[in-house]
Amino acid sequence: MKVLVKEVATNTDVAALILSAHKKRLPLRKDGWQFNWKKLAQTEDAWLYQLVLQQSPATVEGMLMLTLVNDEMLYMNMIEVAPHNYGRYGKYENVARCLFAFACHKSLEVGKGNYQGFVSFDAKTELIRFYQEKYGATLAGGQKMFFDPAAGEALMNKYFNTK
Repeated sequence: MKVLVKEVATNTDVAALILSAHKKRLPLRKDGWQFNWKKLAQTEDAWLYQLVLQQSPATVEGMLMLTLVNDEMLYMNMIEVAPHNYGRYGKYENVARCLFAFACHKSLEVGKGNYQGFVSFDAKTELIRFYQEKYGATLAGGQKMFFDPAAGEALMNKYFNTK
């Protein structure tokens, strides 16, 4: 899937790809990543995806893990941007947004019935408002959140590279 990320230094859009993760090229905690992606890759029936720049596909800019709950609802288990993309000093912006948009796209493909187009996930308490304001997510209760089809479509329209 083609997407666009923004290079912070030049404020320009850069072509990127979201691909199935290669088990030999999973990011490592020793390189500053927060999650053990090699261990997560062993999760049964999980799909792992990585966002890479089209011009430099060997460097992972972000990771995403998805599963299908009860064979009908897409659940976003984990999402992480590369350490060099953290916060306002990150090298590339919109990595997480592109991965969220991709999860919404996958939900249209694999979601069933009333759950098609919905992506559910659990948020850390301190990130709930951020996900609502920045990404258009809805709070279901507690720490449970979701993207509905309209929020997903807005993310896809903004971050997918249709050029």
